[in-house]
Amino acid sequence: MPPSPETFRRALGLFPTGVAVIATQADDELHAMTANAFSSLSLDPLLVLFCPNKQSRLAQYLPRMRSFSINVLRKEQQALSNYFAGRWKSAIPPPFRFVSSDTAPRLEGALASLSCHLHQTIDGGDHWVVVGRVSSLHLGVEPHRPLLFFDGQYRSINFAVATEAPDFLRVTDEPAHIFYEG
Repeated sequence: MPPSPETFRRALGLFPTGVAVIATQADDELHAMTANAFSSLSLDPLLVLFCPNKQSRLAQYLPRMRSFSINVLRKEQQALSNYFAGRWKSAIPPPFRFVSSDTAPRLEGALASLSCHLHQTIDGGDHWVVVGRVSSLHLGVEPHRPLLFFDGQYRSINFAVATEAPDFLRVTDEPAHIFYEG
């Protein structure tokens, strides 16, 4: 018997992810959404993907979307994540600004922004898999402290530099064992 959607969601929530805002220009308006289903896909050509729910507001613009930006959020941009996820409680939005780029507007102050041309859209069940070809990127200024999402909550990470790898990361001659419970 396959796992329930709730158990599946709970298990995948234990995989820490970054948080990004996807933005596109359609019908002479800017449209943006928060996403943590974002990934690199290929180095040759440079491809990335994100996966919006088919019921999301941004998904309705996919047929007209030719380009988009992926904006990786900083730890300090949690309010923007909530705002673009539709979870903002105040009538006044948090401060933000999109600036022009070669394809779609990028979010000013993001940790990194990738400008993409739409490459392919694939049916992925109740989501779309949107593949973009990266045309340019912008790296934000340091410090590079990403906004993370883990176990249903925003998190941050302390980037202390280790001088020596912990024992469990040391290379040994012992075989690795991977267990699957199905």
